[in-house]
Amino acid sequence: MTAPQYWLMKSEPEDCSIDDALAAPDQTVPWTGVRNYQARNFMRDAMRVGDGVIFYHSSCPEPGIAGIARVASATRTDPTQFDPQSAYYDKASKREAPRWLLLDVQALRKTRLLSLAEMRDVPALESMRVLQRGNRLSITPVTGDEWEAVMAQLA
Repeated sequence: MTAPQYWLMKSEPEDCSIDDALAAPDQTVPWTGVRNYQARNFMRDAMRVGDGVIFYHSSCPEPGIAGIARVASATRTDPTQFDPQSAYYDKASKREAPRWLLLDVQALRKTRLLSLAEMRDVPALESMRVLQRGNRLSITPVTGDEWEAVMAQLA
């Protein structure tokens, strides 16, 4: 059995906040709308049930870590790609060969907001992908050391 891995998953609070996830049945939400091939490939090829997730609020007045979660399912087809009413509709995606996947994320707890500015002040996080210039991925791997440094900041 492999050791759990860790991930940072960004969500816009207007779409799905940590509070929304905690209020969902079983505190579990489908992670829809991933429309970047590298992020999709992380879900498909590397993420496993039980992996730790840093729940990150993005595209909001105060971006930062808002909670801790875990990967709760394997990947499956994201139905929003086929829905013309969805912001995540992809007219080029075909039901017989879907492009986009989702997995379920279970919120474990809300944390104090660990802001982007605070994260930048933690030496152990200086190489964390979310802090790198130009990083726009909604899902990024987190090292064990980075995970521990975040947990220490939230303690």
